[in-house]
Amino acid sequence: MGAEGERVNDLIADFEKENPNVSVTVQQVPWSAAQEKLVTAFASDMLPDLFQIGNTWIPQFAFLNAVQKLDAYIDSSRVVNKENYFEGIWNTNVIDSSVFGVPWYVDTRVLFYRSDVLSKAGYNSPPKTWDELFAAAKKIKSILNDEKKYPIYLPTTDWTPYVIFALQNGAELLKENNCYGNFSSQKFKEALLYLTEYHKEKLSPVGVSQVANVYQAFKDKYISMYISGPWDVAEFKKRMGDSLSGVWNVAPLPSRKGNYPGVSLAGGSSLVINKNSENKKAAWKLIEFLSRKKSQLKFFKLLNDLPAVKEVWNDPALINDKYTQAFYEQFKNVIATPKIPEWERIVYSELRQYVEYVVMERMTADDAMKALDKAVDDILAKRRQILDEK
Repeated sequence: MGAEGERVNDLIADFEKENPNVSVTVQQVPWSAAQEKLVTAFASDMLPDLFQIGNTWIPQFAFLNAVQKLDAYIDSSRVVNKENYFEGIWNTNVIDSSVFGVPWYVDTRVLFYRSDVLSKAGYNSPPKTWDELFAAAKKIKSILNDEKKYPIYLPTTDWTPYVIFALQNGAELLKENNCYGNFSSQKFKEALLYLTEYHKEKLSPVGVSQVANVYQAFKDKYISMYISGPWDVAEFKKRMGDSLSGVWNVAPLPSRKGNYPGVSLAGGSSLVINKNSENKKAAWKLIEFLSRKKSQLKFFKLLNDLPAVKEVWNDPALINDKYTQAFYEQFKNVIATPKIPEWERIVYSELRQYVEYVVMERMTADDAMKALDKAVDDILAKRRQILDEK
């Protein structure tokens, strides 16, 4: 998908030289259409032998019985094994103790910040706890002395900060074998109210002042902190320019009360094999090739996609990069979102809506989360029925 589809041929050529009896055809698919195209291909029995999916899609394709269990392949492999990967990332590929995908590249969310603004506020290092983050935001607001500038950006259009902070607070997002919503739990509401306080105190823009261009906003000090992923590092380097290269940085996320860094989400892409493929042996050989240290490093240098294989992180190209090292520390504490096919529908269709109701003070947190749980319960009705039948 996306840029990976454009550049992976550089690696495929190396694979075909090493395996002259195997021919690989790469089909490029835009991310915006990928999930629908793959589901359609499954329905018409036209899935590729091997394909890339976001690791949050693993539950959906495992539920469809569309992808091959890989445990037997991994058990006999000299290249792919669990110990080579970040635990939280590896676990995104595991459903009911079976492995369905191999991590190809990884991502997670960290804190982007303007070090010059933090320094002016009296902080020589980024905040490491919730209390420090809120105090830093208050201090930044006071030194900026501008009602039209904000210390941090927590958009209601992005569900991830609200889920991340809830997980840091120990919240269980779903309950009873992921069959019912659990957003009205005390721990989730505590995290939601904590983040809502940033909006109430005008520490984060909200409503009509949602940020249209985060890079320009950072450049203009309209915002000074922002939670995002590795895809933004290259954009920040390009948009901020050489003159501002020393005033922005990234750091692992703060934690609730200690044990820094706090938990973040396990993201990235995995490689899976079509369960009905007639070329599983060759497909697995390609997965092993793309999982080698040499291949992973080359792919990183081509695209800046962060390597899934931990050994690659010892290379100077990553060790000497202050931005990638922050992500490396964060990868030591990442976890998967609930492994159910309905998860993306829950967060995109429902969670974002009710978070915005709370932030905009259209509903109380109690009422909004009760309504959210009801909506989630409706979404999960079919899941409960299937499990009951089993």
